[in-house]
Amino acid sequence: MLRQKSMKPFWIAGTFFSCVFLILLFIRMELLPDSITGRKTVTITSTSVLPERDIWMNIFQNDRKIGYSHTLFQKKESGYYLQENVFMRINTMGLVQSLNVKTTGTLNKDLTLSSFHFNLSSSRFSFSAEGTVSGNILSIKTESAGTTSHADIELKEPPFLAAGIIQSVISADAGPGDKLVFSVFDPATMGQENVLVTVMEKEDIISMGVVKTATKILLNFKGAEQTAWVGEDGDILKESGMLGLTMVKTNRKDALFGVPIEPSKDMTKIASVPSNIKIADPEKLDMLMVKITGIPLESVTLDGGRQKLKGDILTVFKENMTGTPASSQDEETEDSLKPFLEATPFVQSDHPEIKALVKKTVSKDDTSLEKAQKLFDWVHNNIKKRPVLSVPNALSTLDNRIGDCNEHSVLLAALLRAAGIPARVEAGVVYLRGRFYYHAWNIFYTDRWITADSLFGQIPADATHIRLVSGDQKLQLDLMGIIGKLKLEVIEQ
Repeated sequence: MLRQKSMKPFWIAGTFFSCVFLILLFIRMELLPDSITGRKTVTITSTSVLPERDIWMNIFQNDRKIGYSHTLFQKKESGYYLQENVFMRINTMGLVQSLNVKTTGTLNKDLTLSSFHFNLSSSRFSFSAEGTVSGNILSIKTESAGTTSHADIELKEPPFLAAGIIQSVISADAGPGDKLVFSVFDPATMGQENVLVTVMEKEDIISMGVVKTATKILLNFKGAEQTAWVGEDGDILKESGMLGLTMVKTNRKDALFGVPIEPSKDMTKIASVPSNIKIADPEKLDMLMVKITGIPLESVTLDGGRQKLKGDILTVFKENMTGTPASSQDEETEDSLKPFLEATPFVQSDHPEIKALVKKTVSKDDTSLEKAQKLFDWVHNNIKKRPVLSVPNALSTLDNRIGDCNEHSVLLAALLRAAGIPARVEAGVVYLRGRFYYHAWNIFYTDRWITADSLFGQIPADATHIRLVSGDQKLQLDLMGIIGKLKLEVIEQ
């Protein structure tokens, strides 16, 4: 069991940071199958001609300018062309990084998607995805660290670009009180989730020094709320969301050359949860009991395995590596474990480079636990611990040899699966220096489930690792609805 005694706080970068700082942009940038469930149906006829738009917006965090966005919406013979560029300076655990996000899409006359391209880049990391719709199939190609992956996703409805949601609401003549549900496809997670749009009353706001009447629109994504104000001409005048982030309409000169762009305040600390007591040595704890409030407990995965939930009291036990497994969760079958051995677009356990590293690191005579320990040690010792803004995946982590908890966990999951050891990623919070920070780690199966934190160097992980979700990156989006709301009170340690 390993742990660096001189633990540096910037080692932790919340698992949601590959997407949480894009919460203001998710609603307008990703792909949307238009799934209206029993409410007002959005329809845009092919004869409707939507106005072209060229919109610049400043991005602020608590009145500090941290970036800008530029959106183009142009009429084409076959439909429309949409392009959105975003630049931000993000501070996570004291490390400032520049983030660039670009989305382009070709749309049919009714705004349904024909094709798209998405790119996210920061520092040494880059992720891109492109896709084309043919019938009810969305064919997607992703690229990271020079490696491409392909996936075909079956669509229930013709997909839309999310940048068209608000325009769709306006074009459909939606009025106050109308509620619309869109099913979001996110290329950064390969998952689909619902976005609830509620049209509110009109109100006056100041935009570029002028008082304008705007329609207020509320957007809810997995409990994370965003508000948009749309002018009478259809332009988005302002958006506001979590962690103090806002976007405000401006002009090109002001966006590019106006108020200087500064780094955001430390998003990791802003999102963290204060502890009511100091924990002197978390690694020595065999048990932690906390009271959880502020969130709907059924929205996260608190009960099961080493965690026991009774009412709003959660008890977390550190696992026993030897002896008889104590949890019914350890009673797994071959079929139940199969999903945790499979490769995914981000956990590429079937890739030759991943397999080669496993072959080089472990011996065929090793037990499953010995294999797990060797692979765990390799990740802990060879991946530089530094927060990055990326779409975490195993191959890019192996290529760059750098990353935070996200990168450590996806790489270890891939290596373990390639070695025939069922593994998955868990996410939640962990205690460090008076606060609980959002974090990601692994759990793997030998004859029992064992929690492992390769960034901290812990097998098993200490009892302050409080699991909130378990599974792939799509499930980790569940954290977005609790950020800023979760409250913890340590009762016993």
